[in-house]
Amino acid sequence: MSMLVAKNIIKQYNQYDVVITAVNRADLTVEDGEFIAIIGASGSGKSTLLHICAGLDRPNAGSVSIRGNDITRMPADELSRFRGIYTGFVFQKHNLIPQFTALENIMIPTVMCNKEEFRFEEHLKKLIKTLDIGDRLNHLPSELSGGQQQRVAIARALINRPQVVFCDEPTGNLDRNNADKVLRLLMKTKEVMNQTLIMVTHDLSIAEHADKIYKMDNGSIFLYKDKDGYRRRSYETDLERNRI
Repeated sequence: MSMLVAKNIIKQYNQYDVVITAVNRADLTVEDGEFIAIIGASGSGKSTLLHICAGLDRPNAGSVSIRGNDITRMPADELSRFRGIYTGFVFQKHNLIPQFTALENIMIPTVMCNKEEFRFEEHLKKLIKTLDIGDRLNHLPSELSGGQQQRVAIARALINRPQVVFCDEPTGNLDRNNADKVLRLLMKTKEVMNQTLIMVTHDLSIAEHADKIYKMDNGSIFLYKDKDGYRRRSYETDLERNRI
């Protein structure tokens, strides 16, 4: 069974008297343990599609299934619990609660959706070591660097040991050095916890590490490059220019 299957996704918005189609009949299948990157220009619909696949937004049409569970038809309370158990989400802007310490931010998902089958304390220790944030746990977000805030956000996304992790431009606000560190951390935790990783990024040098790269253009999605050697003709030029 595939980890995620999105079929015929349509998402539209009303802007004054104009209907904007952000996602136009998009299909996406992600296998268990894959690392998928989605690239595209600003406004191409990539973040909208990611949010729909993660259950953070509802499509106007189509369906999304995670592990065979159709999340587009779940009631809000059931969907919230499902997300807390099976998914994690890393935002571009961290979205940490400023009044909470790093540790308190990390532990928020465990309060909202308790998973009794494992001990959070043991998993937390592994995350802290992997992400190298042990000396920052009692600090507020304002006392952390951008890279440290993102590592805390990653720990928060992983604390419930989700099966699939969604990342929306997780390196977009970081310099090259910190961006590379965050990517290595995400890939390391993916391998350690045998997770599926779906990432939206504007950076082809980041996307290059994925098993498959998809590109969105005007709401449509297509395979751009995979590990078996398939490449669209525009790929090499875009990689050389590091553009999307």
